[in-house]
Amino acid sequence: MTKKFLAEFFGTYWLVFGGCGSAILAAGVANVGIGWLGVSLAFGLTVLTMAYAVGHISGGHFNPAVTLGLVIGGRHSSSELLPYWAAQVLGATAAAATLYVVFTGMADFQGVGGFASNGFGEASPEKYGMLSALVIEIVLTAFFLIIILGATSKGAPAGFAPIAIGLALTLIHLISIPVTNTSVNPARSTGVALFAEGPALGQLWLFWAAPLAGAAIGAMIWKMMTTDD
Repeated sequence: MTKKFLAEFFGTYWLVFGGCGSAILAAGVANVGIGWLGVSLAFGLTVLTMAYAVGHISGGHFNPAVTLGLVIGGRHSSSELLPYWAAQVLGATAAAATLYVVFTGMADFQGVGGFASNGFGEASPEKYGMLSALVIEIVLTAFFLIIILGATSKGAPAGFAPIAIGLALTLIHLISIPVTNTSVNPARSTGVALFAEGPALGQLWLFWAAPLAGAAIGAMIWKMMTTDD
């Protein structure tokens, strides 16, 4: 269990440090910034690389919603749900703290601002409302779980699951960054919200409730489509 905890901790750390770090440090740099497309790719690459690196140790969840979905889908032990969640949230928080130290060292630093946090209303990149945020996070997390369960099923080509999952997360970000800044991951949302300015902490409930609901829905849809466990 200790090895699994560490794998989930460092996997989630890398996801937040790489994904949110690209948004905080690299997306908005004048003339050379990577923009939303680059941030989307960064999130996908974090999952792809760490799934290959430590997926054989813990399963490579790096996301409380994924762990819940895999438990509901019969792929993971329910007794490990809370320890996995703890490792994921701690890893995300540690990564956010590291990014905070780096970001505040900028010469003309004037505040962390949104700090790549998720939000709706005024906290949404394009000012989408709460209903839009709920729907997009539920739908995209549900499909994320269907892809994960399908890519790791017995009938799928062996060894390619991290690629499919990483590309899925890239696509998810391409769709939803304008709406919520993309969560589909309560740990990712929690880590940066602890350091962000604005309403991130007050809106954090949605970025737990919607991804967890979406994960449960995705797992149940998968179970209806297949007998493969």
